[in-house]
Amino acid sequence: MTTTTIPVEPVAQAPAPAPRGHVTQIRVLYSEWIKLRTLRSTFFTLLTAMVALIGLGALFSEFTASHWASMPAGERAHFDPAQTSLRGYFLAQLAVGVLGVLMISGEYATGMIRSTLAAVPRRLPVLWAKSALFAAVVWVLTTASALVAFLLGQALMSSHHLGVSLGDPGVLRVVLGTGLYLTVVGLLGVAIGALIRNTAGGIAALFGLLLIIPVLGEALPSSWGNHVNQWLPSNAGQSLLTLHHEAHTLQPWTGFAVFCLYGVVALAGAAFLLKRRDA
Repeated sequence: MTTTTIPVEPVAQAPAPAPRGHVTQIRVLYSEWIKLRTLRSTFFTLLTAMVALIGLGALFSEFTASHWASMPAGERAHFDPAQTSLRGYFLAQLAVGVLGVLMISGEYATGMIRSTLAAVPRRLPVLWAKSALFAAVVWVLTTASALVAFLLGQALMSSHHLGVSLGDPGVLRVVLGTGLYLTVVGLLGVAIGALIRNTAGGIAALFGLLLIIPVLGEALPSSWGNHVNQWLPSNAGQSLLTLHHEAHTLQPWTGFAVFCLYGVVALAGAAFLLKRRDA
């Protein structure tokens, strides 16, 4: 009697799981960089800010140069050539602020924030990475655009001998201050987006803080307004962008420090709530 032996095939072992790297701030920063540069809205929004800063600056400079002879004496006396060429920052801040809010509120709208916080369970590195990355990108692009806008604007106004140079007192501070101001606007947008978690609500809150409250402050009696208005966020920050210090306004760097303090407080509040609330 013969016995048939059936060969036993070796059981295939499951492949060992790939080692998982530690979550570090650098890796979180890199992942946020991938998100930022792959979104189409990032490119178009930042391009809008740059075009507004350069294009409107050139438009205002050319208009001023062509109408200088017919301008009233009062307007000539208060004319600020550096600020005229950088006037486009007012519209650029809208684009920068919107993108700042979208940096976080967009992930809440799509639900991607759950995946993000699952990968980074400590949560706060996500907020720091988004804030630092966005601040760096905005600062580089808007500072370069401010420099181009200034040089182009001064070239357009030079025919009437209205221009100033970067070496004149306070001019370099105004040019570089434009990029710094817009950077803090972007950080405020990121913080408010994290606080409210809704794009429409975040944009409304940011522009209410920067645009509406200063207008309401102008309606206050002068005895109150002279003391209150200078401490409002945009008024304090924009003191860095003027050559001539006016009465009842903060000194340039003091005002910018106050504006930065608003940004720090908003980011601190966003960090606190990010740790406390569910995604």
